[in-house]
Amino acid sequence: MAHAHKLEIFRGLIKFKSNTQKIWGVLVFLTIVTAVEVVLGIYKPEALMGHVLGMKGLNWIFIILTLVKAYYITWDFMHMRDETKGLRRAVVWTTIFLILYLIFILLQEGGYVFNVYDKGYIKRDF
Repeated sequence: MAHAHKLEIFRGLIKFKSNTQKIWGVLVFLTIVTAVEVVLGIYKPEALMGHVLGMKGLNWIFIILTLVKAYYITWDFMHMRDETKGLRRAVVWTTIFLILYLIFILLQEGGYVFNVYDKGYIKRDF
């Protein structure tokens, strides 16, 4: 049974007349987010280099923007918006949890390896 997909983005804030227009709208949004990431990566503003929760603020911005892009790609291009609430939550929340867990593990291990090379042998008791 086929049904029409919703032709709006940003929770109905912007509405389109066809699927083609919606695809172009989502492409523009993802391009803008990617352009912001690239500009921040090239210029690396000094104001964002301060440490926030053990990591540079700029790194937090990159992580957040990457999660926004991943969520939005899943939401629109994988048609999660048209699924039941339970399936949407199961897919999106599980993915976000696993990404955050991977980030945590990479930061912990990377920090430990950096300290080993920087200061020599370090023993951690968790």
